[in-house]
Amino acid sequence: MCGFAGFIDSRPQRSQEELERICRAMNQTLAHRGPDDAGQWVDPGSGAALGHRRLSIIDLSPAGSQPMFSHDGNLVLAYNGEVYNFEELRRRLESGDPELAGRWRGRSDSEVLLQAIAAWGLEKALQKANGMFALALWDQRARRLFLARDRLGQKPLYYGWAGSSLVFASELKALAPHPDFQGQVDRQALAAYVRHGYVPTPHCIFQGLRKLAPGCMVCLDPTQRHALPEPQAYWSLAQAMAQGLANPLSGPPQEAVDRLEELLGDAVEMRMISDVPLGALLSGGIDSSTVVALMGQRSSLPVRTFSIGFSHAGHDEAPFARQVAKHLGTEHTELYVSPEEALDVVPLLPTMYDEPFGDSSQIPTYLVSRLAREQVTVALSGDGGDEAFMGYDRYFWAQRLARFNRRAPLPLRRALAGALTALPTKTWDRLLRGAMAVLPRRLRKSNPADNLDRVASLLPCRDERELYLRLMSPGFDPAGLVRSSGEAGSILSQACGPEDAAPYERRMMYWDGLSYLPDDILVKVDRASMAVSLEARSPLLDYRVVELAWRMPSSLLARDGRGKWPLRQLAYRHLPRQLLDRPKMGFGVPLAAWLRGPLKDWGAALLEPGRLEREGWFNPQPIAQAWSEHQNGRRDRHHQLWAVLMFQAWLESQSLV
Repeated sequence: MCGFAGFIDSRPQRSQEELERICRAMNQTLAHRGPDDAGQWVDPGSGAALGHRRLSIIDLSPAGSQPMFSHDGNLVLAYNGEVYNFEELRRRLESGDPELAGRWRGRSDSEVLLQAIAAWGLEKALQKANGMFALALWDQRARRLFLARDRLGQKPLYYGWAGSSLVFASELKALAPHPDFQGQVDRQALAAYVRHGYVPTPHCIFQGLRKLAPGCMVCLDPTQRHALPEPQAYWSLAQAMAQGLANPLSGPPQEAVDRLEELLGDAVEMRMISDVPLGALLSGGIDSSTVVALMGQRSSLPVRTFSIGFSHAGHDEAPFARQVAKHLGTEHTELYVSPEEALDVVPLLPTMYDEPFGDSSQIPTYLVSRLAREQVTVALSGDGGDEAFMGYDRYFWAQRLARFNRRAPLPLRRALAGALTALPTKTWDRLLRGAMAVLPRRLRKSNPADNLDRVASLLPCRDERELYLRLMSPGFDPAGLVRSSGEAGSILSQACGPEDAAPYERRMMYWDGLSYLPDDILVKVDRASMAVSLEARSPLLDYRVVELAWRMPSSLLARDGRGKWPLRQLAYRHLPRQLLDRPKMGFGVPLAAWLRGPLKDWGAALLEPGRLEREGWFNPQPIAQAWSEHQNGRRDRHHQLWAVLMFQAWLESQSLV
């Protein structure tokens, strides 16, 4: 795992010394992504500059250093990530060119990927590569810059124009040292952030910059100033969905589980290749427990596992992880985090995430990454299981709600929404907790009243796409909150798409895979793990596993009102059911209580109406109302407030206030 940054001047005028100075400054901002080595390459003749920070994982020798040249000297690569099947690609390359066996400089996956591009072209090389990566490739003869990103979007890549330079980097902070970088907030992107809790791809919080979409590559010509051509997809979730739904698995259910075990086992084994210490992040849930069980089958030593716990009721998964670790015989490390330790992370978040980012599970993700990094450099995780195997409860109750909305007239739905919001959240919570006590254990929720406000907001929705958008929004209406001329569109704001013929639960999964997964979940994991120089690998995001999951019909994925049936059956082969059949908890912190307690003064200062008025980004009134309702306990507004607070804290960190 690494980081890179660079630029290409459209009018090469800078000296070698100036190019090196700028590139070095950009590169230094990414030291956390690559503490083991730093390299750069500049060419005054073309105005090209590429910088790289290395976290050494495969081939720790200098032969794996970057920027790296192809064997013919034409291509220059700066690359972040891992290509897990690099040994297979190396054998393929050698079979096509037997003399290549004697020309390898080392045994890194970077060199194999670069030679694959030189031999097969970028698109074919990417289609053959199985991994998580982002790359910048400068073709010296053609004077073209190529950028590419992995299929599911595990590794980040920003790019755009800064003055007369094409700039690109693994993180936004690396672009700031460029002398032409402007850093002006895009109001339409801000409105989209309020909608989603993150800035959706391809947009960026800064004007003139973009995020490259997952599974895409783009060719940039520095002479075409300010032109940003549309990226080209070498793999698409839409195609995986269409092919999967058109060719569903038809054999006995256990055959599907067998196939999943074979494929996921191979994905786990590939991700265990490492020249540095390796472990796993373990929550005790289905996904991470299955990954750890499959790791244990392939390891001669006990797997090192890591989990954190909180003393606050409803947010502590540590006991479950402990039981799973004991059953699997792992070398388990557990840390109970005090509220003070968790709160100490909050000031780090704005610079850790670069863009405003409203998912509060960023805090425990950073804490467990920091814990793991004390012993290992690589950690496998269970990320991606919910999105691929229908694991979220919302897939089921939103489907029922959509059906109700189609049948019930709008006035009735509005009246019902009013009834749901008539009582304070704490009253509903008390009533529902009593009801939870008589339900089966697997149906109980740790915070039963959390969704009532959200359900009330969904009842007036006109269609299923609007229902999903509102369901996934932190809560504020961008039009009423952001002082802007509009909202940046996304794949979710389109009127129609290739998923329209699919059942609603599959459409939600598709939308999650396009936006929520790469722009929220994977951003959270990448920035939190990279902040402590930990490489996080996700076997459930192997594209072959994702494509297999799309071939599984909904009737196979979900049974008895619960999703992830094939993954559960696989987990039951390795772990007792009683360790896994429990209510889904999520990976969060008691943020609602913190905003009424230790974070109250911090939040009040950032959301002070006079300050908001002076800054000019938000209308103060909706925020003041939400803050008041949250403080007096009438409503739980922590989701909405956290999204705004993260923008305010980010704005302050950028010195833009």
